[in-house]
Amino acid sequence: MKRLLSCALLGSSLFLGGCVLSPGSDMPYENSGPPIDDLVDVQPITFGLVQAQNAARKEFSSQQGLKEASDEMKFDASDYEYRIGKGDILNIVVYDHPELTIPAGGERSSVETGNVVHGDGTIFYPYVGRIHVAGKNVADVRTQIAAALADYIAEPQVEVNIASFQSQKAYVSGQVSNPGQQPITNTPLTVLDAISSAGGLNENADWRHVVLSHNGQEEIINVYDMLQNGQISQNRLLHDGDVLHVPDVGNEKVYVLGEVQRPQDLPMGGHRFNLVDALSQSGGIDEIQARASGIFVIRQGGPGDKQATVYQLDASNAAAYVIGTEFQLEPKDIVYVTTAPISRWNRVISQLLPSTNLTRQSVGSVRDYNDL
Repeated sequence: MKRLLSCALLGSSLFLGGCVLSPGSDMPYENSGPPIDDLVDVQPITFGLVQAQNAARKEFSSQQGLKEASDEMKFDASDYEYRIGKGDILNIVVYDHPELTIPAGGERSSVETGNVVHGDGTIFYPYVGRIHVAGKNVADVRTQIAAALADYIAEPQVEVNIASFQSQKAYVSGQVSNPGQQPITNTPLTVLDAISSAGGLNENADWRHVVLSHNGQEEIINVYDMLQNGQISQNRLLHDGDVLHVPDVGNEKVYVLGEVQRPQDLPMGGHRFNLVDALSQSGGIDEIQARASGIFVIRQGGPGDKQATVYQLDASNAAAYVIGTEFQLEPKDIVYVTTAPISRWNRVISQLLPSTNLTRQSVGSVRDYNDL
């Protein structure tokens, strides 16, 4: 009887252990698909590869900087002239004739005593009457007033300037510190000026896809290229009604996965990461678990019909990290550090431990029973 019970206990423990050893072994599955070589292109990270990619990147950046914009969106400070609009306040000075300059007294500001451009685009001035000024520059208005006053004043000396710019505005929205409207003044307002006046880009901003909307058309502005690569040709001139939108970083990130200390995603809004940067900011590779020869960068797309390109850095020799500092990552890249073979075996062993412990406990119970 004792021997029969011992055999039953041992048999049940082996049965349960077998269930743990091969979970789902009776579940059918299908493992079919094209060979991996048909889907991806695998390339080792070498100095030659890094140099070729850097040269291609510079060429692409140069071509982007040379792309043409519409004539009115091109920036040329030497040709810029502010055109007076409805709501602007003009300050008109006639030298040696204070009664024409400040008729309400000298204690009021130029904004308070200025001439407001009315809704029909006109102003009223003594001895001159109502004149149309909207769409003109200050030089045109100065000449017009001086010519009209010449009938009443000998050689009138007239100065015209704008006391308050109210008629024209551009708008900055999105990931800036102080979104809102930006006045168009007699100083040219460019993309970089507007972003600076809005407090600059915040940490969630996508520097590479800033959207400029002008007269129903949109243009993508790469602020990163302007600031980091000197592509100032993209620094468009803003006009009345333009909207400059800075989107958030979205999926413009690098993803670091596998055997690193802190798997994470790294936003690439205003930053450019190389491979070593990404590994370092993730705490470095796990020296025990990681396989130094298995550091991969997976990038969408490839030659021909390839779905992805996989770049491999073999860091078995620490000097390979020098190459890694030159390998520039791109948004949506996946950095993956594989597991060392011994670590994979250790994981298998750890999965088997529950069944091993169960068997040991069952055999111990049989021995205790026999001792009784």
